[in-house]
Amino acid sequence: MSSTPTTEQVNAALATVQDPEIHRPITDLDMVKSVEIAEGGVVHVGIYLTVAGCPMKGRIESDVTNAVSKVDGVTRVTVELDVMSDEQRKALQSKLRGGQAEKEIPFAKPSSLTKVYAVASGKGGVGKSSVTVNLAAAMAEAGHKVGVVDADIYGHSVPRMLGISAHPTKVEDMILPPVAHDIKVISVGMFTQGNQPVVWRGPMLHRALQQFLSDVFWGDLDVLLMDLPPGTGDIAISVAQLLPGAEILVVTTPQQAAAEVAERAGAISAQTHQRVAGVIENMSYYVAPGSDERTYLFGEGGGQVVADGLTKALGAQVPLLGQVPLDMRLREGGDEGQPLVLSEPNTEVSQILGGIAGNLVGKPRGLSGMQLGISPVSG
Repeated sequence: MSSTPTTEQVNAALATVQDPEIHRPITDLDMVKSVEIAEGGVVHVGIYLTVAGCPMKGRIESDVTNAVSKVDGVTRVTVELDVMSDEQRKALQSKLRGGQAEKEIPFAKPSSLTKVYAVASGKGGVGKSSVTVNLAAAMAEAGHKVGVVDADIYGHSVPRMLGISAHPTKVEDMILPPVAHDIKVISVGMFTQGNQPVVWRGPMLHRALQQFLSDVFWGDLDVLLMDLPPGTGDIAISVAQLLPGAEILVVTTPQQAAAEVAERAGAISAQTHQRVAGVIENMSYYVAPGSDERTYLFGEGGGQVVADGLTKALGAQVPLLGQVPLDMRLREGGDEGQPLVLSEPNTEVSQILGGIAGNLVGKPRGLSGMQLGISPVSG
């Protein structure tokens, strides 16, 4: 005969349930309102949602039910959803920020271990967003904690490329970013109606980027990728001001005209004192199905020209990180919200982008360099 479940057993089961957006146990987030155990092994669980319209409430209810159902002696689980009060939300916000109410950009702090890469290009149409999304997906697949800021205010496309249709959830003035393929994403496109254009000037652009970096709960990221607009305008300057430690990745095509413009985009680092991590040449060549012959549709050598030009201009070595061939499946994956590095990891494109991603972010981070809050005491 099965034993009667205890409150301690049920709470232990609830501790295995994570909030899908915050990725921490619901018990740590004070989301468990009540646990009642009735006769016959029937368990009633009350759960607080952060907001009334929480897009993940179905997932939370299902995860709670599944976890508690595994407790020995439980015959049925009912879940009642409630909503946090304003005071509870403020307490949660304070807890997530480590007790600090003041807004700050965590990636700009000297103690931050997050690598930040600003993906730039001289002109549009070189596949910068496709490269960003696939690098992020490859990094996440390798076990890294990854975030993407779609900072291409006028040409935002990252949500579509990652298959994200959900909107961010607000907890007071904190924003919980949607997650896809284990990547946290924020984009101005999540705050506009339909396909409406964003008609903003410099100060508003700066403020929007600042909010994406300070108001969004990113958690402990290994790497943050920022998809910048083409050129050297307001956003590129704001990134340098807000995240002076961010490194620049320059994306170009082999075409000489594109390479010249891309070199200008990278050379802005001479004024902002940022490091250029390297150059990625996209659409380098095309290989027809069933053939081994490369066709250079956009010419050859543009990526190396940019790398060499930036090396000379900056006085520091800027490597050509890789040459990515033209593959229609890369575009198709973006349209379908399935990055090619995940859907077809054995393709040449996926292998090259995966290699670049691995070189950029290195091995998954352990405890090395982390402050554990341990103070020595005298014996």
